[in-house]
Amino acid sequence: MTYIVASFYKFVHLPDFATKQQQLLAYCQNQEVKGSILLAAEGINGTVASISENSINAVICFLRSDLRLADLEYKLSFAQSPPFERMKVRLKREIVTLGLPEIDPLQQVGTYVSPTEWNALIKDPEVTIIDTRNDYEVDIGTFKGAQNPNTSSFNQFPNYIEQNLDPAKHKKVALFCTGGIRCEKASSLLLSQGFAEVYHLKGGILKYLEEVPEGESLWQGECFVFDERVALQHGLQPGNYQLCRSCGNPVARSYSCPHCTTKEVS
Repeated sequence: MTYIVASFYKFVHLPDFATKQQQLLAYCQNQEVKGSILLAAEGINGTVASISENSINAVICFLRSDLRLADLEYKLSFAQSPPFERMKVRLKREIVTLGLPEIDPLQQVGTYVSPTEWNALIKDPEVTIIDTRNDYEVDIGTFKGAQNPNTSSFNQFPNYIEQNLDPAKHKKVALFCTGGIRCEKASSLLLSQGFAEVYHLKGGILKYLEEVPEGESLWQGECFVFDERVALQHGLQPGNYQLCRSCGNPVARSYSCPHCTTKEVS
């Protein structure tokens, strides 16, 4: 059985976000859609799944019925088993937690770079490439030559920037993340600190893996995703990882977990 997975986000002023929670939850449940949607005053961020394309389309149309979300973009991928066990709509302070409320992607963001143009950018020796994701995500896959900030949560990223980057030295910075949302805030942060040229991968790693042929790809490994699929490969095909039942870290199937004492994960 094939499940259709739709991922989306949008930074937009939603001061009434709390009033949307129950109505949105009820609508998704009525359409037999499962997944996770975050609502905050700064926007929306979610991934939902269903075996019915009509149900996914209905949820997207429902979201777009709010004129502030009328141009909401989404990315589709697929799974052979249920990616989510239930439907959740949660209220948050931020749809991606940086911890700096003054950083606003609606005010400024970096230059978007399409997946087909990304290779040329990161091959430039003057470009500093930074993976904005957390350490357990970087461990199973990243772009060749990218710096790993070694963070366990995104709110540690500003400290990494402060200690490791200098606007006078790092003239060109290229950022990437899973679907693009973290780079919106990360690029806005760098611009606010005086970095002149800040680029980020439009649509994130997932869009890159979807559009760039494996033979031309500079991606190494697999891409962690926050659902039961755990990781995806080129062409958004299912990966070879699962979550360790003891510590929750991604680990290659049928291998011992390197993060804890679990001897066999299969």
